[in-house]
Amino acid sequence: METHTYKTGIIGNCAFLAHINTDTNIQWMCWPRFDSPFIFGSLLDEHKGGEFSVKPLGEFTSRQYYLENTNVLCTEITCANGKYRVTDFAPRFRKNERYYKPLILVRKIEVLEGNPRVRVKCEPVCDYGRNKWDQLLGSDSIEFTGCDERMTLTSNIPLTYLAEASYFSLNETKYLLLNYGAEIDESLSGIAEKYLRQTVEYWRLWIKHSSIAGFYQPYVIRAALALKIHQYEDTGAVIAASTSSLPESPGSGRNWDYRYCWLRDTYYVLTSLNHIGHFEEMERYFSYITDISFGEKDSFRYQPLYGIAGNKDLTETIMEHLDGYMGNKPVRIGNQASEHIQNDIYGQVLVSLLPLYTDHRFVFSERKDSDKWILFILNKIERTIDEKDAGIWEFRNIAHIHCYSNLFQWAGCCAAEKIALTINNDELVEKARRLKDKAAAHIESCYDEERKVYTHAVGSPYLDASTLQLIMMNYLDPASQRAKDHLIALEKELKTEGGLFYRYIHSDDFGKPKTTFLICAFWYVEALACVGRIDDAIKEFEKLMKYCNHLLLFSEDVDEATGSQWGNFPQAYSHVGLMNAAYRIAMKLDRPIFL
Repeated sequence: METHTYKTGIIGNCAFLAHINTDTNIQWMCWPRFDSPFIFGSLLDEHKGGEFSVKPLGEFTSRQYYLENTNVLCTEITCANGKYRVTDFAPRFRKNERYYKPLILVRKIEVLEGNPRVRVKCEPVCDYGRNKWDQLLGSDSIEFTGCDERMTLTSNIPLTYLAEASYFSLNETKYLLLNYGAEIDESLSGIAEKYLRQTVEYWRLWIKHSSIAGFYQPYVIRAALALKIHQYEDTGAVIAASTSSLPESPGSGRNWDYRYCWLRDTYYVLTSLNHIGHFEEMERYFSYITDISFGEKDSFRYQPLYGIAGNKDLTETIMEHLDGYMGNKPVRIGNQASEHIQNDIYGQVLVSLLPLYTDHRFVFSERKDSDKWILFILNKIERTIDEKDAGIWEFRNIAHIHCYSNLFQWAGCCAAEKIALTINNDELVEKARRLKDKAAAHIESCYDEERKVYTHAVGSPYLDASTLQLIMMNYLDPASQRAKDHLIALEKELKTEGGLFYRYIHSDDFGKPKTTFLICAFWYVEALACVGRIDDAIKEFEKLMKYCNHLLLFSEDVDEATGSQWGNFPQAYSHVGLMNAAYRIAMKLDRPIFL
């Protein structure tokens, strides 16, 4: 059976993301925000999704790669008449003491060999493919109007060729600059080359300022670069993925919109970036979560996820008119999980921001109302600690007192206790300790003495990979026999021969899962390292490296039988898992950290 992989790379600048196929077509790009309707969306419908490609006449082969240590993507096309390269990037660099991240997509087309004939097709769409933009030709640009917004395509390619998608001989370097808003009034080649040089310099400096251990560095670097551009810098929100409705497995119906900020996912993203010495993402997220926390003073609970502007209404609707990825319907916009009860998220907010109070590189006294903020979240834990919820896997019609939810309530209380000690608030210390003990009691109610394992929920016999976190969060002493026995029981039931890991194997709202969840396999690697099985950890980590695509990017799900990539892509969770597992192994091996 053929292995399915996603044949795209991503570019971005913390304001927008775009997916470029190996054939040069931009298959997915939402403007002006991550969660806006797509202007190019052939990923979900080849007929209604529009197109922005630079293709040759006749058959061709391609090679795609990133400029080293950057988010600048190159696609080389070889055809009968020659060879050319398309360099795609989203400008990002320091300008006027801030990060310049305009809504501009730059495409540079260079001849490498011969005299290839190519055509550029730029046909954006709006309203999720229901309508197309009108074109108005200017002197050196095409203005797209008619969709309540305005975009401009500036180029040194004859506009007639662009408007009619005609073939022409590529005999010199050409530029395409798609701009959301006003036209560019500088020299096209000058601004494109300047932006390219400054963007390359920015990303390479960002990596140089990362402390990455000498264990599978190229994979960790690519994962870090991918994660960075999943933060919407304007508000600080971090999205789970930039795509929607890529199925967890063919025909499963498990097609979700991930272009939102899950409080849980953000905890993992920030942790992985902290491990390599990047903290500005955490500080921006602090502002985002503070706005959510105090924007609704009477709110009983957090939602599991919010829009990138902190908006609560993420009503899920089905786009009946779209075919779906490879014919997989439904296409969903919005996410019903925003309505769920998921009680682990309060703890994750506290744990994700703990370094702001315990790392002396931060001046915690600069943060206003810290005691009020910690009390606010502890009160939420207190109100929900005995409550059944949908759990980490967001069951739609099933509720339990989940081990994982209580674990992160316990971990959150541990974090709150440390913060309260730092700010000298004895009342908060006492409250955090009391709630920590209550969460631990619920966790212990999940322990199966006979099988020597923690089940996924109180009163349930089923096992769940999320309980691996009992070891990584040090609820269980990694050196203890109980931790080792728990790990053995989980790997016996949920691990595949290829090193993959199922979230669980019992039925949920959609039946039994058909694909493995990649972050669970990385959690397994971390747990192996924690309990001292370092040789096993390295062996299993190396098995997982083959599940990336041609650019070292990982999907959400992997099919055990074929090794195929499925689910939203690239998935922040998976790259977080890789980075954290590599970090854990490097620490155990005492590998040097390169500063």
